[in-house]
Amino acid sequence: MSSTASGKNGTWRNWGGNVTVRPAREVVPASVDELAAAVRQAAEDGLKVKAVGSGHSFTAIAATDGVSVRPQLLTGIRDIDRKAMTVTVEAGTPLKRLNVALAREGLSLTNMGDIMEQTVSGATSTGTHGTGRESASLAAQIRELELVTADGSVLTCSEKENPEVFAAARVGLGALGIVTAITFAVEPVFLLTAREEPMPLDRVLAEFDQLRTENEHFEFYWFPHTGNTNTKRNNRSAGPPQPVGQLAGWFEDEFLSNGVFHAAQLLGRAVPPVVPTVARISSTALSARSYTDIPYKVFTSPRRVRFVEMEYAVPREALVDTLRELKAMVDRSGLRVNFPVEVRTAPADDIALSTASARDSAYVAVHMFRGTPYQAYFTAAERIFTAHEGRPHWGKVHTRDADYFAGVYPRFGEFTALRDRLDPDRLFQNDYLRRVLGP
Repeated sequence: MSSTASGKNGTWRNWGGNVTVRPAREVVPASVDELAAAVRQAAEDGLKVKAVGSGHSFTAIAATDGVSVRPQLLTGIRDIDRKAMTVTVEAGTPLKRLNVALAREGLSLTNMGDIMEQTVSGATSTGTHGTGRESASLAAQIRELELVTADGSVLTCSEKENPEVFAAARVGLGALGIVTAITFAVEPVFLLTAREEPMPLDRVLAEFDQLRTENEHFEFYWFPHTGNTNTKRNNRSAGPPQPVGQLAGWFEDEFLSNGVFHAAQLLGRAVPPVVPTVARISSTALSARSYTDIPYKVFTSPRRVRFVEMEYAVPREALVDTLRELKAMVDRSGLRVNFPVEVRTAPADDIALSTASARDSAYVAVHMFRGTPYQAYFTAAERIFTAHEGRPHWGKVHTRDADYFAGVYPRFGEFTALRDRLDPDRLFQNDYLRRVLGP
C-alpha cells in the first residue's frame, strides 16, 4: 500500500481513490517549531491548512486546496515512561512502525484496529477502533497530546492540563489544530489466542450477546447473498505462542484473503450476475483455525485489495435489528454486493465526538471493491443506520451534516464551541468540516 498516493503535478489522491485534490503548496516540517511556523505563514498568506497522514480516509477530511502538511519527518518514539506505562510518539508515525517498536521494548497497546498503515494522528483523529468488550478505540488509549493551534502556539492537553481540549481533541477531526505528538497508555506485551471459525448468520445473531460477553474481542464478517459468516474471537492467553505457520499464513492471508479475493472482486466487477455465486464460494473457502501470538500480529492483517467503505456505530442493543434489516434490503434489492460486511463492538467512552461517546456501540461496515459503483448500496445501508441513530466513522463515506450530528452527539455543541475558541478564523476549515461541523 503506498501511503499518501501523490499523483502527477501536485495532485493528492487518497488510498481508496475516491478523493483527489491539488493543494497550493505542500510542507514537510522536520520539527514542531517548523510546523508552527508553517501554520503562522499560511494564516498570513490567507491559505487554509490541513495535515494529511497516509490518506486512509474515504472522506475528504484531509483535503485542502491551501497548505497540505505532510508529517513524514515527524515520526518515531519520543519517550517511554515505564513507571507511568506510557509511550509518547510523534504524530506522523505509522501504526505499523509503532507496533514493531513497542514489541521490541516488550510493550503493546491494549487494543487496535485491523489495518496499521495509518499514522497515529490520522487514526486517532478520525476515531479508528478495533473491537473490544472492555477496551476501546485508539483515541481512548491516549493519555496526553500535543497540538499546534491556529495562532501557532503549542498546547499540551491531558486530563490535568487543558482538560476541556483533551476531552475533544483526541477525536478532533483536524478541526482544532494539528496534532504533533501523542502519549498512549501501554502495557507489558501479552499473548492473544485467535479462534476464527465459520458460523451461520442466524446463529451469530441469536447468540450475539453471549459471544460478545464471553470474549474479550469478538467480531464477524457476514457475506451478503449468503447466510454465512466468519467469526473471530481474540482472548488473552498464557501461551505458549503458536503463530500461524508461514505456509498456512501465506495461503489464508495472502492467497485466499488478498490474491484469490482480488481475482473474485475483478470478476464480480466485470460480470455482476456472478457475485452471489462467488460470495457463496468465498464464504466457505476459509476453514476454522486457531493461533496464539503478540497482539498486533493477531489484531491486524494486510489489506491489499482496495475498496471504498462506509461504517456506522449504532447503539449496541440495535445491532441485531440493524443487520436483519440490512440483509433483507440486500436480498430484495437486486444489488450485487461483492464484499463482506464487518461487525465489531466498543464500550462507551468519554470523548466528545467519538462514535462510542457515552454509549456502548456496535459497528457495521459495508465495503465495495474500488471502481465498482457503490452509491446505491451505501445509500440504502445509510438509511437503515440513520434510522437507528447511527454515527458514521469520520473517515469513511457518509452523507450526514452538522444538523444530524447535533442530534446524535450529546456533546456536539461543546466541540463546536471549543473550535470557535481555538480556531475562530477557521484556518483548519475545509469543505468536509464545513458540512459536518457547520460554518
